[in-house]
Amino acid sequence: MNPYLDILPEVAEAIADGRPVVALESTIISHGMPYPQNVETALRVEQIIRENGAVPATIAVIGGRLKAGLSPEEIEYFGKKGRAIAKASRRDLAVLCARGEDGATTVTTTMIIAHMAGIKIFATGGIGGVHRGAAETMDISADLEELAHTPVMVICAGAKSILDLGLTLEYLETRGVPVLGYGTKELPAFYTRHSGFGIDYEVDSPEELAQAFKASHDLGFSGGMLVTNPIPEEYSMPKDVIDAAIDRAIKECEEQGIRGKDTTPFLLARVAELTGGDSLASNIQLVFNNARLAARTAAAYSLIE
Repeated sequence: MNPYLDILPEVAEAIADGRPVVALESTIISHGMPYPQNVETALRVEQIIRENGAVPATIAVIGGRLKAGLSPEEIEYFGKKGRAIAKASRRDLAVLCARGEDGATTVTTTMIIAHMAGIKIFATGGIGGVHRGAAETMDISADLEELAHTPVMVICAGAKSILDLGLTLEYLETRGVPVLGYGTKELPAFYTRHSGFGIDYEVDSPEELAQAFKASHDLGFSGGMLVTNPIPEEYSMPKDVIDAAIDRAIKECEEQGIRGKDTTPFLLARVAELTGGDSLASNIQLVFNNARLAARTAAAYSLIE
């Protein structure tokens, strides 16, 4: 057991018994939306996972402790503190632990802590990727590298549409990360079901996802697997509307000199403003949708492990 890791008793019991567990990130609580909507959404996601046969494990860093599973009180704490909590990527964990500080886990750090705890399935909104203009800025999310060498299945609604989606797929291919589309052979683009970029493998059931991930383990592969699950049709935004909002937000981001880990929170918040809140509503629904699929996949995996 990692000396910095605390596993919520309910989660620890489920892992020990071989019951399905689904990891959840905490950046969506602290940086994804305002209080109290962030707390309400986080608790609803946990409820959806329970309703679909799995145990939720929201992951965070609190007081220098790596938390695999949060209590409702800890989720409330995170929601109220919000953006005052640092976003924690792989490079930040050692310092946060040493200093006894808080950290909101990204896709990268959620994968790391989930793997430490023995959790294999993780539901999120969208992964990071290669940012537009990366040829000059070298701004590439650590999420892609983590997927290449940490054996956790990440279920998401595709890469965030503020990114260069074509280059993100190329990077994943180079690093040997399997990309599977749930009911689709086109990469979903977070707020919208369509990106125009194809992916190689379409799967149609949680059981098929579980079997593919089990085969990856049996083959001895050390990396993860990315499952892209399109936002439900009724919540998908028109591609031209979301693209126009993203283009404007990116221009404003450049004009204001925003860089690094502040880029994505700024862009997502600005896109929400430009779309009159429609993008935030879509964001919430796609997270719910991914939580359902993750719980069902974790349940299927627990039967064949």
